Amino acid sequence: MPICHLEKILITHTWKMEHLIPFNGFIKNPKTLATLFTWFAFPALCMHINIQCCLLSIAYNIFKLLLSQSRKHKGLMQMGAIFYLILILLGIIASGNAQPLVPAVITFGDSTVDVGNNDYLETIFKANFPPYGRDFKNHVPTGRFCNGKLATDITAETLGFTTYAPAYLSPQASGKNLLIGANFASAASGYYDETAYLYHAIPLSQQLQYYKEYQSKLAQIVGPSKANGILTGSLYILSTGASDFVQNYYINPYLNKFHSPDDFANILIGIFNNFVKDLYGLGARRLGVTSLPPLGCLPAAITLFGQGSNGCVTRLNEDAKNFNRKLNYTVASLAKQYPKLKIAVFDIYQPLYDLVTAPEKQGFFEARRGCCGTGTVETTSLLCNQKSVGTCKNATGYVFWDSVHPSEAANQVLADSLIIAGIDLVT
Repeated sequence: MPICHLEKILITHTWKMEHLIPFNGFIKNPKTLATLFTWFAFPALCMHINIQCCLLSIAYNIFKLLLSQSRKHKGLMQMGAIFYLILILLGIIASGNAQPLVPAVITFGDSTVDVGNNDYLETIFKANFPPYGRDFKNHVPTGRFCNGKLATDITAETLGFTTYAPAYLSPQASGKNLLIGANFASAASGYYDETAYLYHAIPLSQQLQYYKEYQSKLAQIVGPSKANGILTGSLYILSTGASDFVQNYYINPYLNKFHSPDDFANILIGIFNNFVKDLYGLGARRLGVTSLPPLGCLPAAITLFGQGSNGCVTRLNEDAKNFNRKLNYTVASLAKQYPKLKIAVFDIYQPLYDLVTAPEKQGFFEARRGCCGTGTVETTSLLCNQKSVGTCKNATGYVFWDSVHPSEAANQVLADSLIIAGIDLVT
């Protein structure tokens, strides 16, 4: 993105912004934020230049200023991100070019991001039946493990997409539909291919092979040169790992007898490291990878491993935090190794933990059980279905939809965190 005149002015005269902010660096008065908005986004300032570039560049620098103060004041970073995205949207509207911020979104992972690939597999891990999808568009179950939208659906909308990239195994994954990306995720898969084999899901290694097929199909549709531009400019998302622990390691004597949780985490991190290198070699340049969630706070995990307790299982959460530390270290190392790679960790641990431990602070009232059935064991067609007794009528106050997966309302909170962490990936 070219640097516009106002960005140069802003970088040179950062002190002007700081004069609009109280000495402690925190915007306490909403009117001050409005002043910033009016001053930097006033249309007359953008005459004869690329308006979208201008507003985006200005907003990014404002965001960085707010971010620098975020450690002192909780919530400031989120406010800055929201402000930044508002200006992006205004820039798009003002330029008369309603194009998404990235050409496509390409997704790998498990049930947290599966949009229907498992519908076409012989597996019990499916979500293409009610009550899944009851709050989605037209109230139709699509294979998403949620009552409505996934966090990545909401993120795609924020980036400017009006439709979602199709599940790669679906009939919709053809022709021009592939121009906005593809989703290779499969519920019950993980970093560890053996996890997917246990449940007849698509292993991560196979997801990468499907991506190679996708590259060839894209080149046939738009030509090699344009396809390459789409692939290098796309946002890549990887969300997996929870199944490796909850649905494999903790219940697999072969693994937990011969490997400590730390050893197993190292195995998974090694697979992740190689996956990123392979993906980079295939053209990916913008990658966001989610952390593990607080595994011990998933209702199903509490039921299975909580030994009668109603609270989060500490040892599982510690395993997740240990993995996440290794993930952050590896991502930082990869960023140094590949300067052209924009890579970020999307932390879902802390926002989901906050929702579970203090749901009322964000408008939720139930975090111990999911909406579907009893909410303590239900997931997959065997337990969460139309005949499940006790399914709630309104999931908006529930953190979890079933015993593992967040509700659409919780996904909105998680999507906000993804947006904050991923701003550098789309600029």
